[in-house]
Amino acid sequence: MNSTKAKLILEDGTILIGTSFGYQGGSAGELVFNTAMTGYPESLTDASYRGQILVATYPLIGNYGVPGKATENDIFQFWESDRIQVSGLVVAEYSECYSHWNAQMSLSQWLIEHKIPAISGIDTRALTKKLREKGTTLAKIEFDKEIPFIDPNQEDLVGQVSVKEKKVYGNGKYKITLVDCGIKNNIIRCLINRDTIVTRVPYDYNFNNDDWDGLFLSNGPGNPKMNEATIKNLRKALEGNKPIMGICLGNQLMALAAGADTYKLPYGHRSHNQPVIMKDTDRCFITSQNHGFAIDTSTLPSDWDILFENANDGTCEGIRHKTKPFFAAQFHPEASGGPTDTEFLFDDFLNLVEKNKNDNFTK
Repeated sequence: MNSTKAKLILEDGTILIGTSFGYQGGSAGELVFNTAMTGYPESLTDASYRGQILVATYPLIGNYGVPGKATENDIFQFWESDRIQVSGLVVAEYSECYSHWNAQMSLSQWLIEHKIPAISGIDTRALTKKLREKGTTLAKIEFDKEIPFIDPNQEDLVGQVSVKEKKVYGNGKYKITLVDCGIKNNIIRCLINRDTIVTRVPYDYNFNNDDWDGLFLSNGPGNPKMNEATIKNLRKALEGNKPIMGICLGNQLMALAAGADTYKLPYGHRSHNQPVIMKDTDRCFITSQNHGFAIDTSTLPSDWDILFENANDGTCEGIRHKTKPFFAAQFHPEASGGPTDTEFLFDDFLNLVEKNKNDNFTK
């Protein structure tokens, strides 16, 4: 077992000493925590974590290793993107020995291969309590060489993780244009499993010139207001009547394009157990979430409704247009990891696509 010491340094001057089990090179970013008990391969490859140092509150990380690079439909089967996206990983206890039928390597080997530092032996409970009280903070993992703090929210994070050119998946009946702002692979899987052909386009691509039956806005990292080109293109699409669905960042982008505002949450929602209530019903769902910004519902235009609300803090978890086929969820109905209780939202979207297509055909 590696015994090299590493330092986790917070912007307020707090220094925590632990043991390195990843790449032995410094890294800086925004320090956030996730309370999920499983799913670290999915979380670490989720592009929504770009620029962030992730604190895992569950005390045993690494015990089932890391799955390999198996692909299906030209995307990784067990990863949510093609690489580790976090800037660093902080855990209480790293499990050097791992066991799983699908494991191809240890978490340590994987982190070293992708040049991501990781530190164990940290009191993650105390650290998380600090983040909950003070909010997310800038931090860095250092070894011998001092490095500066970096605020990833000032960077074009979406531009870093979005696809650079069009890519097509599936061969189904319905044509879906998917705006890639840092998409999780399972969103693509959920769409192509529902008789679609998915055209994945860059975040700043003008999709209004293309022929599609439905438009899909993906999750992604950072401040939604940074994505001016996407918002401009989406604002034009909202003038039409074709179905549009968004997830996570896509929810915030839809709100901004509609004329609403967004704001930064104190410490965000990152877990597999966030309770979400569907407005005007008695239905509550347990959801997977990973976001640091939210919609200011007081700024929603009158032709939009709140679709979902967080049962813990009352923040907006989804919106829908009152008359047009537009809706979005702040949480992740595709899960990976976490519960799949809300995967029916993909069916709702495709039902809108089918209805809109049939209506246009009969007119």
